[in-house]
Amino acid sequence: MVDLQKIEDLTHSLLSEIGEDPEREGLVRTPHRVAKAWKYIARGYEQNLNDVLNDAIFEDKCSEMVVVRDIEFFSMCEHHMLPFFGKAHVAYIPRGKVIGLSKIPRIIEMYARRLQIQERITHQVAEALNELLDPAGVAVVLEGRHLCMQMRGVEKQNSFATTSAMLGEFHDEAETRAEFLSIISMKNI
Repeated sequence: MVDLQKIEDLTHSLLSEIGEDPEREGLVRTPHRVAKAWKYIARGYEQNLNDVLNDAIFEDKCSEMVVVRDIEFFSMCEHHMLPFFGKAHVAYIPRGKVIGLSKIPRIIEMYARRLQIQERITHQVAEALNELLDPAGVAVVLEGRHLCMQMRGVEKQNSFATTSAMLGEFHDEAETRAEFLSIISMKNI
């Protein structure tokens, strides 16, 4: 459980340490707002797959690729505690079970709402779907912009990172992987 008062106190101290006056009119309520924001940003720690799924796995004979793409995600870099964000693309090939489509973005959201690295989210989503559905294959691609690269350090404004996890047929079959990559590169309707 998040201790909002403790986060407020830490934020008040941080403001002082960087040379600000936490009692200045524009900053007086900032510690409270930051505490509430962090409770929301880090809510993934209080979630688990069972709660997110809410029994939305169904038996079905479907065996063709299912793709959900352009899913927005927001996360916080565990190295600098700065945001990174972008789009996720997820596919799986059912083998007797399907998942409610809205649950895929919810799974991404659960993992993204923690201190993270993009590579880990990508693999966590793929592994979760693989474990839950036992599909013939799972593919996950995340494309992200990292403010730790854009605001500090190398300061490269137009850079973005792409990570992927390919399991089962997506890993083993070049044609299946190519079909997925073709679908996620299509223009929106």
